[in-house]
Amino acid sequence: MGGYARGRPEIVAGLIALMVLGAACASRAPQSPLTTVGVASWYGPGFHGRATASGERYDQNELTAAHRTWPLGTPVRVTHLRSGRSVVVRINDRGPYVDDREIDLSYGAAATLGMVKAGTAKVRLDPIRDYEGPPRAVRFAVQVGSFLTEPRAAALRREVAGLPEIGAAPLRRGPREVYVARARRNDATLYRVRVGLCANRDEAETLASELDEAGLESLVVEEIVALH
Repeated sequence: MGGYARGRPEIVAGLIALMVLGAACASRAPQSPLTTVGVASWYGPGFHGRATASGERYDQNELTAAHRTWPLGTPVRVTHLRSGRSVVVRINDRGPYVDDREIDLSYGAAATLGMVKAGTAKVRLDPIRDYEGPPRAVRFAVQVGSFLTEPRAAALRREVAGLPEIGAAPLRRGPREVYVARARRNDATLYRVRVGLCANRDEAETLASELDEAGLESLVVEEIVALH
């Protein structure tokens, strides 16, 4: 694994300049999901059994939903404004990718609301505040490498950040922080070198383009952060 260009002495200097120029990337205050009125759609058989953005398998009969930005795991009460029916769903996927739609419901949730035949419905979304755990928000980072060994990830982190210390720094949340995120996949630990955090995907895409120009292969990824 891995994904960065070698033999490019200008990489570190270029990245340091990018960090200074782009420090506003994480300057916006995190926002919790707010009550919203919009259009709901639904998705079902064609996606049944596929992996969702949360990593779990999509089950069209469970009460789940996709939202573009709200934290994965957020429970939301969805109310059909015309019929008054409501259902509580859990955000476990990303979408919908149609501009005029706010949420994509599972088939089970859409059936509960009685909107399967119509396909879409005007709804109110009320995030449920009293669920277990601290409030969370979605932020975006740019991944520049993924490794099976921590020393290789630490070496890239030091190169990218221009830092002399040995080993991966703790996960902090400052502007243009270069950090190592750990994840378990198929009984192995992956060490992912990331730069961020950005308030929205557009800012992260801009950063990714700049990192590509500096010689790094980059990928925009989501990070779920706790709000303090």
